[in-house]
Amino acid sequence: MKLNNIEDFIREIQMTSLEKAMDRAAFVEQFRIKFLGKKGIISELFEEFKTVPNEQKKEMGQALNRLKTAAQAKIEEFKASVEQMEQQSQTSDLTLPTDYSEVGSRHVLSVVMNEIIDIFSRIGFTVAESVEIEDDWHLFSALNFPHDHPARDMQDTFFVEKEEGKQEVALRTHTSSVQVRVMENNKPPIRIIAPGRVFRNEAISARAHCIFHQVEALYVDKKVTFADLKQTLLYFAKEMFGEQTQIRLRPSYFPFTEPSAEMDISCNICGGKGCNICKGTGWLEILGCGMVDPNVLEACGIDSKEYSGFALGMGVERMAMLKYQIRDLRLYFENDLRFLRQFDALV
Repeated sequence: MKLNNIEDFIREIQMTSLEKAMDRAAFVEQFRIKFLGKKGIISELFEEFKTVPNEQKKEMGQALNRLKTAAQAKIEEFKASVEQMEQQSQTSDLTLPTDYSEVGSRHVLSVVMNEIIDIFSRIGFTVAESVEIEDDWHLFSALNFPHDHPARDMQDTFFVEKEEGKQEVALRTHTSSVQVRVMENNKPPIRIIAPGRVFRNEAISARAHCIFHQVEALYVDKKVTFADLKQTLLYFAKEMFGEQTQIRLRPSYFPFTEPSAEMDISCNICGGKGCNICKGTGWLEILGCGMVDPNVLEACGIDSKEYSGFALGMGVERMAMLKYQIRDLRLYFENDLRFLRQFDALV
């Protein structure tokens, strides 16, 4: 018999717990038999104690008594715990309804925005963010907006400060201002996406709102061409709406891009055959794009003779409407649980 063996048994008893036991009452009985049964560990140790030399008997005897006391105390503790559990189960009304706590989920706009960000991140675009209250330079002037452009009018923009002789400050009407700030503070190559909330002074209806979300992309480097833009758009459309998706580009006008285009995708509802969603055309408009105007590059301190770039922008609400056939923009902002719970399964 060794003193270390007895101390090991004492530590084992102290560390034993009922937490993982499936049948606690049976576990307690097994524990009792193991240590205090007629053929248990303690009985065997007391038999072995008879052979211990006289000079070691005192130390060994004290250790054995500590072991026996620890086992008895642990068993009493276990029995009290089991009894308490039984009393609680007897007083519980199992017919009562369960305490059901609903688990939250992401808003459909967050899901769609994250999906757009993920698609562009696969081809090297990184996220850039900036302020929602912008000055005139970053919001309009650096983006080649003429001073008489309609977007500067009070009917389109929420102005925070608009005084004669001072630089105007407004709630941003697009996330293109993020592109300006990035180009001002970074040298090409630049490849970013700018997701965020924007504001426009519009009447709220099923197809328009004063608050909405955009994701814009910018790529500036040497020898960037319209072919690079088109391939990026085709990749995005197929990843977002399915491999069968086709795209077409129509000439358009934006102050900050030249040439400019609007992109349509083949209707994912009717497969391009024509339906009420695409108004019988087989195509759905989803975004605007174009080559960055040289004036914009120069305004941001980038040599337009050495560098070129493309930009594109889309409304997140619009993308969600097309992807999930949502017909009223107001639903995104009303917090109606009947609407939101339809997207609980989205991640």
